[in-house]
Amino acid sequence: MPTLDVFLATPWLLYLSVIFFSLCIGSFLNVVILRLPKMMQQEWRCQCEEFLELPEKQRKSDTPLSLSKPASTCPSCGHQIRAWENVPVISWLLLRGKCSSCMTRISPRYPIIEAVTALFSVATVALLGPTESSLWALLLVWSLIALTMIDFDTQLLPDSITLPLMWLGLVLNYFGVLTDFESAFWGAVAGYLSLWSVYWLFKLATGKEGMGHGDFKLLAALGAWLGWQLLPAVILLSSLVGAVVGISLMVFKKHGREVPIPFGPYLAAAGVLGLWFGSEILVVWFGVLGA
Repeated sequence: MPTLDVFLATPWLLYLSVIFFSLCIGSFLNVVILRLPKMMQQEWRCQCEEFLELPEKQRKSDTPLSLSKPASTCPSCGHQIRAWENVPVISWLLLRGKCSSCMTRISPRYPIIEAVTALFSVATVALLGPTESSLWALLLVWSLIALTMIDFDTQLLPDSITLPLMWLGLVLNYFGVLTDFESAFWGAVAGYLSLWSVYWLFKLATGKEGMGHGDFKLLAALGAWLGWQLLPAVILLSSLVGAVVGISLMVFKKHGREVPIPFGPYLAAAGVLGLWFGSEILVVWFGVLGA
């Protein structure tokens, strides 16, 4: 039976496996992106109803929702999606982007997320090298894709993703997968406290909340995976991109200042860049500081 070393030393098998598996992961991420916020809303409503001690007759009864149940259906006609209609990217192309039952248009967003997941996965393995560490790093990339889309859609960064991601980064780096444990530990601490401090300074100065608590936890997770050394570059990159996008939205799309802009996607993008080009970023960063 081939060992992991043989698998990693066979490029065509490695990249073919990464493409196939990450396309399937991309399909699963579509489910997570769509259902997880709804599951959170169901849970919050149930908690509020219990806190208010509403009678059973006044409580809203919804079909229990999870990542596996009920089966995926067409939102327009309720047609249950069959296995051959759920093959990543290929099914969407064969169906010409339409439901096989009612011919309602299926958003191209689904195959795009699947394709982007595969592309980012291959790029991660190619840039980090065919090692066990690069395979573990795929978990970070996949999580950041899901968080990016959820934050764009709902301005939420679920604890059910950010917190396990932070702990997994600490555990993996205890064994030195991407960085040493000391860097990972202080990266998690500094990542959380840096944005937490900005949040409270802004709130004390303006009386308003400048960002959500999920942003603290996401940066803590990135610190746990990448180490504290990359955090200044991650914060700088995400802030620059966020500022450019925010100003562009206000200028070209008349996006009001009072309308919140999610910061999570920019943190995620900076985190992926830090994962891919961490060594180069550190060289430039310490060069600028004259270290």
